[in-house]
Amino acid sequence: MEPTSLSRNRDFRLLWVGGLMASLGSQLASIALPLLVLRETGSAAQAGAIGTVSIGALLLTMLPGGVIADRIERRRLMRVCDVGSLLAVTALVIAVLRGHTPLPLVLLVAAAGALITSAYGPAAGGLLRAVVPREQVRAASSRMQARGAAARLVGPIAGGALFAWHPVLPFLAEGVGLLLSTVCVALMRTRSVPAARSGAAFSRGELTAGLSFIWRQPYLRTLLLIFGLGMNFAFSALMFTTLAVASDGGRSGIGGGTVVSCTAAGALAGALLAPRLEARTGPRARSGAGDGRLVALSCWAAAATAGVLVLTRIPLLIGLLCAVCMCLSTVASIGFVSGMLLAAPPDRIGRVQSAAGFLSTLVQPFGPLVGGALLGALGGTRTFALLALAISLCAAVVTWAPPVRRGPAPAPAPLPAPAG
Repeated sequence: MEPTSLSRNRDFRLLWVGGLMASLGSQLASIALPLLVLRETGSAAQAGAIGTVSIGALLLTMLPGGVIADRIERRRLMRVCDVGSLLAVTALVIAVLRGHTPLPLVLLVAAAGALITSAYGPAAGGLLRAVVPREQVRAASSRMQARGAAARLVGPIAGGALFAWHPVLPFLAEGVGLLLSTVCVALMRTRSVPAARSGAAFSRGELTAGLSFIWRQPYLRTLLLIFGLGMNFAFSALMFTTLAVASDGGRSGIGGGTVVSCTAAGALAGALLAPRLEARTGPRARSGAGDGRLVALSCWAAAATAGVLVLTRIPLLIGLLCAVCMCLSTVASIGFVSGMLLAAPPDRIGRVQSAAGFLSTLVQPFGPLVGGALLGALGGTRTFALLALAISLCAAVVTWAPPVRRGPAPAPAPLPAPAG
């Protein structure tokens, strides 16, 4: 019997639309929160503290969030997360309307958003496995990535425009999005019931279960260490350095804006392209063996981009190269994440997803810091040459590492998901 197409899968549509509303609201606030602090205090340092607090809170709560996602019925957990976010945003709206927004309140809202995201994301990934059959997980993951890319492309622009009209509008829009997300999740019929567990929820074994599973899988371990850690670090350094050079040290908004827009468009194109590429590949590639080749291709593309930047500084060309890199990186990331979801035991999906996200996020904030330091010490040409060399090493490891060439181990069969 042919499975129901994703476009006709009622619960997948609700999950997709609900996540879109929540993601778009989050992106609206991502630009509005630092603008609000700048408006209130005039301090760029205090505005920058929002990002630091968000990343710090996310790293601290990501592994516990995966445990929670594996212990609580995931649909119910997502509703609780949406309601918690809505309460935090409501407090912020009231403060803005009263004309005074204390910095501690803004930081508390930013931290609460990161904390809630650490549980919502793994819960959504686990629920996706229950909503769609195994053979549609990759296509569903692609649509989820496209949704996130579209929100990242539109959200900051819309958030800035709404803030310019009135500072409260981005947060009101975020509240409406969260309310709609709650309704969509509540209307879903599928339940993702976790297996019964005994013992402490946040024991060392529970917190590290996802990391342990990844470490025991040579294919996942190699790709995550090289692509998730090494390439995330090097690529974030490359993107920051590229933005600094394209904007002429901050003096040209057009050059920097071109790079940012092209990069966002590349991410969206990659998410839309991924299911089409999957449909054209053979069964071996769809089972995950082709994901390593896609990761290697994206790494080599990034290395080539850094090499070209040694020779040229034309903003449009830089933007197009970044778009191609982001497109390939997004396609590879979708393949890796969907393969990881299929490989993870059903009762450990949340912790595996959180572990991968934790390792990838751990090094990402340091990339711009190192890129900026290299740019200041060595100049653009030597910095890009050094980054090209570092990325080429990552690409070589992914291309010729035996675990990646062999492909992933056979995935366990999922437990049937109850409905009703």
